[in-house]
Amino acid sequence: MNPLLKNWNTRRATPPFNEIKTEHYLPAFEQAIIAAKQDIENIVNQKDAPDFENTVVALDRAGEQLSTVADLFFNILECDGDDEMQAMAEKVQPLLVQYENEVYQHPGLFARVKAVYEKQQQDNALQGAEKILLDKTYDAFVSGGADLSEKEKECYRELSMELANRQLDFGQRALKATNAWYVHLEKDSPRLAGIPESARTVAAGKAADKGLDGFVFDLSAPDVNTVLTYADDRTLREEVYMHSSTKAYGGEFDNCENIKAILKCREEIAHLLGYQHYADYALRNRMAKDLPHVYQLLDDLKAAALPAAKREIEELKQFAQKLGFNDTFQRWDLSYYMEKLRQEKFSLDREKLKVYFPLNQVIDGVFGLASRLYDLRFEKSDEIQPYHPDVQVFEVYRGEQFMAVLYLDFHPRSTKRSGAWMTEFRDQCMAADGQDVRPWVSLVMNFTPPTPEQPSLLTVDEVNTFLHEFGHALNGMLSEVKYATLSGTHSPRDFVELPSQLNENWLTEPEFLQLFARHYQTGELIPETYVEQLKNLNRFMAGYLCVRQLSFGYLDMMWHTMPAADVDDIRRLERSVFDTVEVLPVVPGTCMSPTFSHLFSGGYAAGYYGYKWAEMLEADAFALFKENGVMNHEVAQRYLETILSKGGSVDAMEMFVNFRGREPKIDALLERDGLL
Repeated sequence: MNPLLKNWNTRRATPPFNEIKTEHYLPAFEQAIIAAKQDIENIVNQKDAPDFENTVVALDRAGEQLSTVADLFFNILECDGDDEMQAMAEKVQPLLVQYENEVYQHPGLFARVKAVYEKQQQDNALQGAEKILLDKTYDAFVSGGADLSEKEKECYRELSMELANRQLDFGQRALKATNAWYVHLEKDSPRLAGIPESARTVAAGKAADKGLDGFVFDLSAPDVNTVLTYADDRTLREEVYMHSSTKAYGGEFDNCENIKAILKCREEIAHLLGYQHYADYALRNRMAKDLPHVYQLLDDLKAAALPAAKREIEELKQFAQKLGFNDTFQRWDLSYYMEKLRQEKFSLDREKLKVYFPLNQVIDGVFGLASRLYDLRFEKSDEIQPYHPDVQVFEVYRGEQFMAVLYLDFHPRSTKRSGAWMTEFRDQCMAADGQDVRPWVSLVMNFTPPTPEQPSLLTVDEVNTFLHEFGHALNGMLSEVKYATLSGTHSPRDFVELPSQLNENWLTEPEFLQLFARHYQTGELIPETYVEQLKNLNRFMAGYLCVRQLSFGYLDMMWHTMPAADVDDIRRLERSVFDTVEVLPVVPGTCMSPTFSHLFSGGYAAGYYGYKWAEMLEADAFALFKENGVMNHEVAQRYLETILSKGGSVDAMEMFVNFRGREPKIDALLERDGLL
């Protein structure tokens, strides 16, 4: 029997990944779609008049098998998407788009949902999570084309199918472009000067995997960051930078036509649904609500950060000249001289810091923080099947209560897309029989791998990324919501980053670092001077880093507000945005949009501003921890009860006010970054 379609007699009823083969997915999808359609017909054909329970709640629980198969497939596609899986995705995607269109354009089903919605508009009987679920369900139908004419529905179906296929192709091309290039250096190459020994060891392993002597550096994030930060050979830095910054722009894996097609589809869908452009459509359910609020945040931050960024870059240029650099300061010089200036200012070599952050100890530290704040306990499980040999699996408890299964996947693979993310193989919810269905949460990263000589030693940035993604995991694992649609990280896109970014704040707190940050060989605790310098580092180049993030937010909004018919030269249009916040020389031929997966194959279209929005929220929220002690259990419990456990079952602003006692202010963010 197809393992995807049977009941799993496993620990915590988790997926038996060792039994699941790629060829199992297509028949599983086909059968699960049939079962899901029957669930829909059962809702439509019942004799009882439509009400919240028999229509909206029943719909939230419909297609359980299909959700399980889809969650497994697309999560594995992202983190272990070999050619066979990618080919399967091209078969599966159209089936799901067609099914979704059939559901949201089903006249009988929409009639029932609409009847419940209109009754609520009259008598206002539902409150809280029930009202939010109803509103979200009704909106899903309207935005899915349920209120359109038959001709418009057909157009919507065609557009949504093309959009899904284009987004899938965008992600595949971006991954292939990342894997398509590497630089091979001989063992005695002078170009290796400056590159840390730990990075060389990893690069030697990559070379051996390709049957080569010497070292291989590819376009994975750790390799690019290492070369740009440490390589003394400026031509090597330029070479890596140029290849990294031109991925999927032209050539075999060019994504420009995908960008144009994606933007056109999104715009036409927005127009069909009565919105001026896609950004208006996307913002309708966000905490920011509309474009004026988004631009107000971006513009306020720009006014504070851009002058600071210009001063910082000028200081960096002068510093480079002091070290003998007399050429035009380029982008491939930025990280290199930032690292040297950082060392001079703070006497802190970030490469040397890695010895205090071996991965296993960092895991202990992150778990220990969650234990101190939220009373969580993590037990490693050898009984639960991982989806890849690299993956570690834990069972998570709060007191004696089982809370979640947690999968940790740390290191790069050629089949794993770049970046880091939290996802779920199953959402938390309450089943029809009242059982609390606990989630299966997965964290996927691309951290520096171990070598035969030493364990995986994380950079400060990688530790920060771990904390970030673990904040999302807490949101999923601690969820206590009745409806799957509203549980865990199913909150507005510009609010969902609050838990992740808030969790980053503990990185520079001594009480946290003392839990785990010890030299992996000597056991020496990280020196207090290093901790103090880490705190100071928070403001290092803060203006530039803020402007860089703002540039991505402005770019996102440009793509999703301008007429799609005007999208011609991708690079020229990208530059028109970046030039408004530019502090470095323009490099001809480079273009980031063709690999900007957040926008074109992820879920952040017209939502990238959300990182800065959530940063405003988390800085303000963490100020309350600082006022009461960063390990204050009472504040942590309040945060758990008002935000972490609520998912999207409470209005985002209401959640924040319930925790903070007032609406958010930008002051804490500006003060923390030294931008007041």
